[in-house]
Amino acid sequence: MSDIVYSIEQRPPVGKTLLSAFQQILSILAATIAVPAIVGHGMSQSAALFGAGIGTLVYLLITKFKSPVFLGSSFAFLGSMGAAFAGALNAGLVEEVGYIGLLIGALLAGLVYVVLSIIVKFFGTAWVDKIMPPVVIGPTVAIIGLTLAPNAVGDLTAGNVLDASQIPVVNPLIALLVGLITLFATIAFSVFGKKILKMIPFILGIFVGYLFASIFTIIGNTTGTDALKIIDFSLFESIKWIPDFSFIKAFANFKEFSDAGVFFKYFGMIALAYIPVAFVTFSEHIADHKNLSSIVGVDLLETPGLHRTILGDGLGSITGAFFGGCPNTTYGESIACTAISGNTSTITILVSSLMAICIAFLGPVVTFFATVPKCVMGGVCLVLYGFIAVSGLKMLKDVDLSDNRNIFTISVILICGVGGLILEFFGITITEVAFALILGVITNLIVHIHKPHKKEEIKEDNLEQQGSDTDD
Repeated sequence: MSDIVYSIEQRPPVGKTLLSAFQQILSILAATIAVPAIVGHGMSQSAALFGAGIGTLVYLLITKFKSPVFLGSSFAFLGSMGAAFAGALNAGLVEEVGYIGLLIGALLAGLVYVVLSIIVKFFGTAWVDKIMPPVVIGPTVAIIGLTLAPNAVGDLTAGNVLDASQIPVVNPLIALLVGLITLFATIAFSVFGKKILKMIPFILGIFVGYLFASIFTIIGNTTGTDALKIIDFSLFESIKWIPDFSFIKAFANFKEFSDAGVFFKYFGMIALAYIPVAFVTFSEHIADHKNLSSIVGVDLLETPGLHRTILGDGLGSITGAFFGGCPNTTYGESIACTAISGNTSTITILVSSLMAICIAFLGPVVTFFATVPKCVMGGVCLVLYGFIAVSGLKMLKDVDLSDNRNIFTISVILICGVGGLILEFFGITITEVAFALILGVITNLIVHIHKPHKKEEIKEDNLEQQGSDTDD
């Protein structure tokens, strides 16, 4: 692709590699540390960051450094992770037993990926292209970006300083101003920047946004004006250097299972909470790698192969959860960052994974990341999520939109996804992206049950042309 600055195999100069790697960290940061914060129960954000780094490293090793994407905490397993703690309490066990559930669940979900990789290895990927052609994958990728849009828009008017009701105290207009400054700074550096500036628009955009947010916050703190307070600098008062790794808490509570019957009952509950979700995220895995393939100009389902990307994702998820408690998944934000910067080098992703591992032990740095206000990240994410959506729409450039069969398929996916069609049953949640993809696959197969042969299509075209000539 002409937009690529550095290809998968290339090694950018050290300085550019470090900056691009740090930009990758910033692109996945908000979502990665948000998962443990949402689940609660004392889960560590720095441990989740460490888990994302080590999980990405495993993924790169298994894919032979031929697939440039960062793995981060998966939102798809939020319900499953919550069930791990709720199930422990329902079984009359202490809350910390939930950490055992996190490890067991991630292991089971990862094993699903291992089995799927074996199946793909022996049966190939032709079936993927058949049931998930561009007319299905394109709008599905677009949905990934569009369904994230409310998060970016919601963050645009919020800060990190909260009142007693956990509501941001900043005036929404002030936060919006900072968010838009971040947005346009990011765009300006990407469009008008030269050389290295053009490759790191997110770092520079966040820096500009953080600077303005700091100015407003300092004025607010000095004058006692809550409406100007955006950044919560008080977080620096409680810096923690060592991550609370999940496996430590899990191993410390195995003694709670003195009754084997209780353990197997809890194991069964965890299996039901995690395994079905793994099949859902599998479909999203394919969509992500189809999208990434269109960006890097290499069919990743062939090289390094879908069996390797699935295996890397699964084992990377298991490894990441062992340390951080959160199953990992490939991140659309990382893919968008790669697309915008044009740096598809896997060496950059390798450095970003090592950087994440190191940063997890740097308390002040992790705390600084936590102080980046929502409005600043919202401004950046407007671009990130938009690029995900647009990259999906690009896949439709060769799709015949005059064919109603294609229109039906695209319509079902877009409307179900944007409308937020979610299915919940037996504690399992099928996200709007996964549900839209499933319905899209079914619709596409139905409308092509009887697809006219080329001769029939030519005959129909001739008849239509004759009718047109008669009318004339």
